[in-house]
Amino acid sequence: MDIPEDVTFEDAIALTQSLMTQLSSAELSPVAAADAIAQLVQTKNGARGFFVTYLTAEDSLADHPSPEVIQALQSSPDTVAELLVKNLAMSAAMAITHRRNQNEDMAQGSDRVRIRAIHLIERVNLPQVQEKAVALRESAITGEGNYKAFLERWQYDAEQREIMWQTLDRVID
Repeated sequence: MDIPEDVTFEDAIALTQSLMTQLSSAELSPVAAADAIAQLVQTKNGARGFFVTYLTAEDSLADHPSPEVIQALQSSPDTVAELLVKNLAMSAAMAITHRRNQNEDMAQGSDRVRIRAIHLIERVNLPQVQEKAVALRESAITGEGNYKAFLERWQYDAEQREIMWQTLDRVID
């Protein structure tokens, strides 16, 4: 499967859904899937589409990433680290939002994304994850720093920022 360099976010979502379906039904080998994932995570749109689909999937594929998937993710350490850290923080914050709105199903979906992100962070073992997690944690605590604009764009409140830094603590060495 060839992924275009100018893949859109929407196309990356569709491609990832197709990859996961083919992988689950054994129509695609883990090696071929890993090659496509490596291509996807080369670009910001591709990586964003991959993670939003992979981490939120209803099936259990993301609960047990293969060595090939881990290797594919390691092929683009900066992009993958950035998105794993943001997905971890955002899912922790969104679980609070969903519970405030009394939507436990959505909250559990956010909890699942958080658990999957932690598991992937542990498995990919990238030094860039540590750097970005520390930076986002600092911004969540102080409201300043590299992730200030990210936190402001999504309008996270004090409780959400607190759960973010507590969650990020779990993946910081």
